[in-house]
Amino acid sequence: MIKRIIKLVVLQLVMLTVLSIPGHASVFIIGKVMDYLTRKPIQGALITANNEVIQTDSNGMFILRNAVKKIGIRAYGYARGEQVIPFITGRTPLKIYLQPFTPKALYLTFYGIGDRSLRESALKLINETELNSLVIDVKGDKGMITYKSSIPFASEIGAQKLTIIKDIRSLLQSLREKGIYTIARIVVFKDNTLGLARPDLTVRTQDGRVWHDREDLIWVDPSRKEVWDYNINVAVEAAKMGFDEIQFDYVRFPDKKGLKFAVTNTEENRVKYISGFLMEAKKRLMPYNVFIAADIFGYVSWNLNDTLIGQKLENLFPCVDYVSFMLYPSGFQFGIPGYRNPVAYPYHIVSLSLKKARERTKISPLRFRPWLQAFRDYAFDRRYFNGMEIRNQIKAAEEFGSNGWMLWNPRNVYQPDGLEKEFTSAEVDNIKG
Repeated sequence: MIKRIIKLVVLQLVMLTVLSIPGHASVFIIGKVMDYLTRKPIQGALITANNEVIQTDSNGMFILRNAVKKIGIRAYGYARGEQVIPFITGRTPLKIYLQPFTPKALYLTFYGIGDRSLRESALKLINETELNSLVIDVKGDKGMITYKSSIPFASEIGAQKLTIIKDIRSLLQSLREKGIYTIARIVVFKDNTLGLARPDLTVRTQDGRVWHDREDLIWVDPSRKEVWDYNINVAVEAAKMGFDEIQFDYVRFPDKKGLKFAVTNTEENRVKYISGFLMEAKKRLMPYNVFIAADIFGYVSWNLNDTLIGQKLENLFPCVDYVSFMLYPSGFQFGIPGYRNPVAYPYHIVSLSLKKARERTKISPLRFRPWLQAFRDYAFDRRYFNGMEIRNQIKAAEEFGSNGWMLWNPRNVYQPDGLEKEFTSAEVDNIKG
């Protein structure tokens, strides 16, 4: 307690000293970031001002060295915000409030977001239930970009042959007006389009042929900088368009043995290049006040190695804001300790996997946001995942304290079963009456 008081006094003295220097009073910006509901300070909030990024201290305080007109603010568990800076800040710290926010999302595929019927069905469900967020394919599973991109390389390789979204800015503005949090999904190293255009960047078989996966799709080499740059450019463009979060999927080496890459296929190299890509993306995206997430295999929370794909938990979480484990029970082909039939125990799969990850990393539960199964089982007994199964997964995530959850259905078909209803004000009045 005494140390905190001393630290606060020192900070205040620094502020007064800075403001007393002639010519500096209008240059330095002093502020305090607080929770909108509790009015308590937020420690570790990120303040973005042009290319300068700093964190708030334990009292929510920060000092910017350069004059700016506007800053971005974000923190784990809150909606990101912006603050216009008054021409003269004065000696009183600028007070900034962030709204607590917990994303509860569903996913629309490359074609799903472009299909009016599927899109309107999803938006109706968001309006009527607890859902408040939407994951949208920006760069899909085959490498196509859904909207008209300004990146020349995207056109050169054929990633613009089919533009599903005619006006991405208008779509995002419409979603923003509805209070919907938007997440841009970018499929990284599974890229059939780039692979066909640039075979020199592809993953190869031992005899030198271009490798195709089980879906007959080509992957590009995670160790190639040209691949990094292209995907990060797509992410930066999406951030500029106004997405709240960038989510990297297939950010891994293929789960197939015996393949050839530009580097030796060792765990050290796999981890180096996957974490390296994410760290470079984080660096490049920093000025845009956007959250960053990565979709991670569910078993990564349990495996101490890199699961043979370059995803090692301890190396991943420093690179992103949110770790999005894919905790589909159908994906746990070997079960987990004590639960050999995972589809019969959706609550336990989600709960125990998240707890195991936190036990290993010691980071806040707010750094995790899992994908949950909203599709029919394909690996065990073909059971449907309906209301009860979905609710049990949600319950596990919420009891753990994760920063929300996301529902995955590759057919873009979602039902209200298992979701809490969003009551209108009139309905609330009737319930009270």
